[in-house]
Amino acid sequence: MNVQWLVLLGAGCIPLLTGFIWYHPKVFGNAWMAVSGMTEEKARQGNMARILGLTLLLGMLLALSMIGLTIHQSHVMSTLVNLPGFGEAGSEVDQYYQDFVSRYGSEFRTFRHGAFHGFLSGLLIGLPILGVNALFEHRGWKYIAINAGYWAVTMALMGGVVCAWGIRY
Repeated sequence: MNVQWLVLLGAGCIPLLTGFIWYHPKVFGNAWMAVSGMTEEKARQGNMARILGLTLLLGMLLALSMIGLTIHQSHVMSTLVNLPGFGEAGSEVDQYYQDFVSRYGSEFRTFRHGAFHGFLSGLLIGLPILGVNALFEHRGWKYIAINAGYWAVTMALMGGVVCAWGIRY
């Protein structure tokens, strides 16, 4: 298995790992159960294999989206990819791209940088989506804060992993 897929798989596991901690009864689990209407009996009725498997799959999709959110070099590639000669060794556009990568391919490729962009994405994308849904579901601010906080932390960790160890240009 190549390294990029391992990074996406690892980052895809992060929502599971942070969820085990974030929603633990000694952290925010009891508060979340109270504001969401979840009970232990209702939780036990779920198919955990399906829930965990789909969470991993959805986590991998989110990790894939983190490439564009945290790795700035991907924007250069997306700008050039449809130009004639891209990917053809020796073409003008390929020479430009290779020069760019050799000069700037490692810039801003740290865990800290990716975590910053992941956290911002959690606040600027996750919070509004969760907030709108919660408003229409007549949920309170505590519900929004618990879940948006989880996604801000989760996306920060995912962004850090994807940025530091993901695709190399």
